[in-house]
Amino acid sequence: MSSGDQVAQGMQRWAGKVALVTGASDGIGRAIAIRLLKCGMKIIGCGRRIEALEKLKADIGGLGDLTIMQCDVSKEEQVLAMFANIKEKFGKIDVCINNAGLGRDASILSGKSEDWQLMLDTNVMGVLRVTREATSLMKAGSIAEGHIININSLSGHRLVPNPSGHVYTATKFALTAITNGIRVELLTQWPDFKCRVSQISPGLVETPFIKHHVGEEKATQLFQQLKALEAEDLAEAVVYQLGSPPHVQIQDVLLRSIEQTA
Repeated sequence: MSSGDQVAQGMQRWAGKVALVTGASDGIGRAIAIRLLKCGMKIIGCGRRIEALEKLKADIGGLGDLTIMQCDVSKEEQVLAMFANIKEKFGKIDVCINNAGLGRDASILSGKSEDWQLMLDTNVMGVLRVTREATSLMKAGSIAEGHIININSLSGHRLVPNPSGHVYTATKFALTAITNGIRVELLTQWPDFKCRVSQISPGLVETPFIKHHVGEEKATQLFQQLKALEAEDLAEAVVYQLGSPPHVQIQDVLLRSIEQTA
């Protein structure tokens, strides 16, 4: 049996299971939600922009079971309200994919405090909030198998050469530590609860994220210079991690375009 066949067979055990995908409005989160719907999973897609979520729901048509929920993960009260809604509607979740994140052009020496704070509140605190509530609901739901997947970045493993990205990089280094911390805490505090913890760390991906980070003009020039990863590439990496055998924990997948040097 080929590795592709093994993954496809492994994904069969997730059919009908519930997955939360944060930042599902567009880009990577949207691609992940659609890919997992095709695998027969029930998807809760959350994001800040309800109009974008409604467009996602309209675009997929009858592809699968998608529930959309408006939620800004940087806001504690919105995360708590979302999980109360999830508990009432589903009673559990099986998979949590922490994808929501953002970047701002803000260096250490000259950046604006509000830009630093926004990145910290979303990229770090948002993951902490969602993971705390997700693992609690997983355990309360007595699920047989859980999986947490954090969408990180190559910036969580090396310093970007551009100073404007140094604080963003710091939030992604924090996410690497958090991912490992989740794994250790689950093993030591809830040893009988079977929940795998993984992260995916891509390089440059052609999504609206880059336009928001560096501006549309710079992003357009960048994507003209090299062939970047596509959001669907990340969705396939999620399937690869989920579809691996239950005893196999793929700790980190690092992806970059063959044309990306840094």
